[in-house]
Amino acid sequence: MSGGVLLTKKDFSSDQEVRWCPGCGDYAILASVQSVFPELGIPKEKFVVVSGIGCSSRFPYYMNTFGFHTIHGRAPAVATGVKIANPDLSVWIATGDGDALSIGGNHIIHLMRRNVDVKVMLFNNRIYGLTKGQYSPTSEVGKKTKSTPFGSVDRPFNPISVAIGSRASFVARSVDVYAPHLKEVLHAAAKHKGTAFIEIFQNCNIFNDLAFEQYREKELRDDNVVHLKHGEPLIFGKAKDRGIRMNGFTPEVVTLGNGVTEKDLVVHDVKAPAAYAFMLSQMEAPAFPTPIGVLRDIDAPVLEAAMHRQIDDVVASKGKGDLQALIYGGETWDVV
Repeated sequence: MSGGVLLTKKDFSSDQEVRWCPGCGDYAILASVQSVFPELGIPKEKFVVVSGIGCSSRFPYYMNTFGFHTIHGRAPAVATGVKIANPDLSVWIATGDGDALSIGGNHIIHLMRRNVDVKVMLFNNRIYGLTKGQYSPTSEVGKKTKSTPFGSVDRPFNPISVAIGSRASFVARSVDVYAPHLKEVLHAAAKHKGTAFIEIFQNCNIFNDLAFEQYREKELRDDNVVHLKHGEPLIFGKAKDRGIRMNGFTPEVVTLGNGVTEKDLVVHDVKAPAAYAFMLSQMEAPAFPTPIGVLRDIDAPVLEAAMHRQIDDVVASKGKGDLQALIYGGETWDVV
């Protein structure tokens, strides 16, 4: 609703021609976001979408909201300023694996550490698509690209592990073609107070096609993905007959039956210590099913609230500041 008017997906679709490659996973993500925004009960004029540089960063053009297409890796800095100056806005970042984790690596970790109430959608396609196919910070070891013709020797970032290590208070993962699931995750992120980090596996069908085929293909996904649901055991597989059990401090895949029951399995808890979420983030196919859903959702102080509270306290005790007096005050130094 906005001013008593029921909003629809069409209200969030701009008149700009969408210029992604035919078949790109970005289309599915865009459709999900445009479907979710009108369902959040936030007035349309309160949305801001901020991006950096890359294919995913064309997102603000296609959203009929306020927005900024900023410079490479700096969307977190701009979004932080927008949110601090206007706490009542719903601020979303659209970024890619290169934009967020390479050029903007320093900015994204401090956004999450500070817990600014901003939602981050990281489109992970494990490649630099806009510049036509160089390996990215999330490309796997051995990845052959135009910039690594004999295979990458870099150890890749795991975006979820980076987010948890940066103390993000909400961390989730979905897949571009899982429309209902992605919408559910976006809703959960919108409700969260603080930085919400969402990794979205996104297929780049031109420069890194099939990178996530084990998660996107219907015949393969059930054996390679575990859907996380708070309070429920970690069960996966086409027959729902396998699960995750702890063997000391080490997770292991077990088959239900022959004395193994659901009671032996790990029960998902979004508010568990960070070590648990980090363990989940390290589970990857084919050794483990890759977790999909909300890994972590905890309460933590929000930056802009703390900042405005501090300003109010100082003004109450010392009165409003005087910028001219500050500039021409005695706290100066002579450089000789």
